[in-house]
Amino acid sequence: MPTPVPTPVPTLLVLDADPLPRLGRLTGRARVVHADENTLAGLLPTADVLLVWDFTSHAVRAAWPGGGPRPRWVHTASAGVDHLLCPELVGSDTVVTNARGIFDRPVAEYVAALVLAIAKDLPRTLDLQRQRTWRHREARRLAGTRACVVGAGPIGRTIARTLKALEVTSAVVGRVPRTGIHGPDDLDRLMSRADWVIAAAPLTEQTRGMFDARRFGVMQPSAHFVNVGRGQLVVEDALVEALSKRWIAGAALDVFATEPLAPESPLWRAPGLIVSPHMSGDTVGWRDELGAQFVEQYERWAAGRSLVNVVDKKRGYVPGH
Repeated sequence: MPTPVPTPVPTLLVLDADPLPRLGRLTGRARVVHADENTLAGLLPTADVLLVWDFTSHAVRAAWPGGGPRPRWVHTASAGVDHLLCPELVGSDTVVTNARGIFDRPVAEYVAALVLAIAKDLPRTLDLQRQRTWRHREARRLAGTRACVVGAGPIGRTIARTLKALEVTSAVVGRVPRTGIHGPDDLDRLMSRADWVIAAAPLTEQTRGMFDARRFGVMQPSAHFVNVGRGQLVVEDALVEALSKRWIAGAALDVFATEPLAPESPLWRAPGLIVSPHMSGDTVGWRDELGAQFVEQYERWAAGRSLVNVVDKKRGYVPGH
């Protein structure tokens, strides 16, 4: 009787970030190899699967065009995929998946917290407390205000549902109009009527720089802008000008064109701007959730089952929003 030939164990290449993902469930089912920005290009031809655990890195986009085989599947532990897509990856047969579903509720809660904090003037309350100054003011009533949520994916829709609980009426704008979702042609009209303009769109060639001087000029002087999507959605100099000239009342940014935000950036000093360090989706235990999501995906892949959260590489996001 012939000796059975052992089935080769797939090689899983991980683009590392600290702390490392917990992959204990894959022991014996994957040969795990770790890479950083310097070693990724040399290891890519050896991998069957690439886990982009360091989703702040652009190393995949730089390394992918090299020679040799490429992984059959790439998973990024993030909602956005703009950091890894390049023409060679987009044109390949490699399947790309993302972490859709992990960040929806946390980001929506963060947006609700920002909207409440701004309406109730909490930043100024904290400043006055530090100054030991007693200054009575009148806060804004949130119920009955209007929001324009730009981005009709799971995060944008969850933001709209969460704001509805606060009696904020939300209009959601997506790539194409459909039931309950407005199309791009409605954006200026909805922004001009909104008290809160909330950016939660993916970064694509169509959305890059969409919030520019013209768009901030469309907004009401009493309105506030919030970005929890991608930093490159916003022309940051135009936002600084809009705030400085009081075209809009204020803004809150959790994402930036370049991160971390440089100490000399004028955004730190822009009047009425709340700056947070890309943390809206990061709640206690979020990394464990990301790791568990990938392990479940790997088990589907190893069993020959269809993967979920498959990105349309040409569009730059998971379709079906």
